[in-house]
Amino acid sequence: MNRKLWWILGGAALLLAVLSPLASSAPDGLEKVAGENGFGSRASSAPFQLISNYLFPGIVGPLSTILAGVVGVVFIFGLVFGISRLLGRSKNS
Repeated sequence: MNRKLWWILGGAALLLAVLSPLASSAPDGLEKVAGENGFGSRASSAPFQLISNYLFPGIVGPLSTILAGVVGVVFIFGLVFGISRLLGRSKNS
């Protein structure tokens, strides 16, 4: 992919992270179905959590959610970019 597309996708993801406090507070579809059918209490916790519940530790309010989203976006984009660079190098070798 070219750099312009990376910047566009990264910018869109960061914009969504900044707007994340405006998201619905209602549970997502899976949580709703689990609650309605009585198996939500059997769920186990995630094996690891970098930023639990989309709240950045030590910060309160909407800024906490925004920072958690931005950190997540930067982490995932860095990971995907790094993997794509490694795969691109191995193709060219």
